[in-house]
Amino acid sequence: MSEISKLNQNHNIKKIDNKTVNISIIDNEMLMAIVGEFDQNLKSLSKLTYTDVFFRGNSITCKGAKENLFTFCESIKFLTNKYLLTNIIEKEDIVLSVKKNIEIEDSNVKSFKQLIKTPKKSVIARSEKQSEYIKALKENDIIFSLGPAGTGKSFLAVSVAVTLLMEKKIERVILSRPAVEAGEKLGFLPGDMKEKVDPYLRPLYDALYELFGADKIDKKIESGEIEIAPLAFMRGRTLKNCFAILDEAQNATETQIKMFLTRIGENSKLVVNGDPSQVDLINKSHSGLTKSKNILKDIKEIKLIEFDHNDVVRHPLVSKIIRAYQNKSADDKN
Repeated sequence: MSEISKLNQNHNIKKIDNKTVNISIIDNEMLMAIVGEFDQNLKSLSKLTYTDVFFRGNSITCKGAKENLFTFCESIKFLTNKYLLTNIIEKEDIVLSVKKNIEIEDSNVKSFKQLIKTPKKSVIARSEKQSEYIKALKENDIIFSLGPAGTGKSFLAVSVAVTLLMEKKIERVILSRPAVEAGEKLGFLPGDMKEKVDPYLRPLYDALYELFGADKIDKKIESGEIEIAPLAFMRGRTLKNCFAILDEAQNATETQIKMFLTRIGENSKLVVNGDPSQVDLINKSHSGLTKSKNILKDIKEIKLIEFDHNDVVRHPLVSKIIRAYQNKSADDKN
């Protein structure tokens, strides 16, 4: 029996009355992962679903309004499935399990279709848009992803890129971004090229280390299989057998993005990530991300993914903060 076909056979949900359900989970390790250290996961789930939750032995008892009980039970289904496929439950999964925008198909199987397995952890799509994005990263040669911070644009691109490298389907991963922010220019920064660019690429390093481990990644960087380079250094090159990621592309001009895209060679993928609302250029009108998106939108081979606040997978407040600022920007324009 496949892992997918086993989903939802690891727990039993029993209705006690109209306001109470009891959930039994047979696998002790799965149960403890869902409950969390000092019951923190259950406490968070209780707060998010507006229910009262009690844990004893292999049973979780939940009391609350009918619609809240349904949400809690669906969350437990999601978490058991997540543990079965990835062998881990993270804090973000608790929030994810109750998000209203997740499309549940066959008890959450759809959420696990785009699974990325890395040495340290498995990564799943945390929203429908993320699932679409992972599919594009695997199937398309050029991908644009636009949206606010916390939607997984960079993290998922790095996950797919290095997985392909480990599977020897490509020979190199290139991580790049515009190195001019807040008026700083590379020539005036101390250190060699890596030392100059590293601070700008710290989010990508964090993703690499989290998924693959520092030792393994450092060896790949030393061997040149993972290359760190400012966008300006892409000029004149042809990128073959590689996966190149241009991060923070909202700080690149239209000309720079065109230059990056036209580097594509045989058996290569190019990803352009950015947040149009976070332009750091002194003259914000010089940002070429949105312009390039509009110019290239009719080329069917180029996949465009646009995230919004509903796709944010950080703390729930992040989504509300982003939406508040978006609403203010809209009001200012009016």
